[in-house]
Amino acid sequence: MKSIRAQAYDAEHHATLGQGDNERFTGYGVMGLPFSSGHVLAMRRFPVTSVGPGYSSVWLRRPSGAWTICADAPPEVSCARYFGAALASTVQCPVDVTWTGEAALAVAVRGGLNLTWELELEPTPLTRAMTAVMSALPGFLLENGRFLRMMGAAAGPALRAGRLGLAGDVPNGQGFRAKPRRMWFVSSSTATLDGEDLGTPQPLQDQTRLGDFWIPQRGIFLIGASSFDTFDPGRHLPANAGRAR
Repeated sequence: MKSIRAQAYDAEHHATLGQGDNERFTGYGVMGLPFSSGHVLAMRRFPVTSVGPGYSSVWLRRPSGAWTICADAPPEVSCARYFGAALASTVQCPVDVTWTGEAALAVAVRGGLNLTWELELEPTPLTRAMTAVMSALPGFLLENGRFLRMMGAAAGPALRAGRLGLAGDVPNGQGFRAKPRRMWFVSSSTATLDGEDLGTPQPLQDQTRLGDFWIPQRGIFLIGASSFDTFDPGRHLPANAGRAR
């Protein structure tokens, strides 16, 4: 079987967008990872999207609850397009995602934030079983919000990740559908922010979320896709609805 790095390479270099006329993204990322300091980090690497160039982004939640999203593409065509209303700030700056081993990667943000984040990933019997199920699902089921909500409700406790939101509404008002195909757990991770050690991975006392997207209480790395309702200025908020800079 291919290593995690090789599968991510395939997702990076052979990514295609599924059919549809909504807003679509394909790639991989860390759904979210809480630390003992109270910080939360997440990462997205989408080499192809239907709304603009491919990009990488890092999400940061501080212990105060304030969220920042850093991306190497403008907010209007990256994650802030959907989550901007809930953010304290957005930053466009370099975001580097580097594979340092067959199951290890490093993420670095320079500019706006000074963040270094290292992760090691591992398969388990549970993630292998979840991958087998998710990779076999027909595409139309992964566009069905009711099915995804049921799948998330069942998967969250099974994964010991708390609530898991795979469908619902994002802060800017669009409906979203997360469509994972392959899964691994984060086995270990370290991070520093402006020279501060964020401690060890540890669930938050109160699980956090952005709209209906709940941040898992343990690190989960996914390869897959996401789709969102097409932006409608009459119903949806702009990327800079929060305090952008």
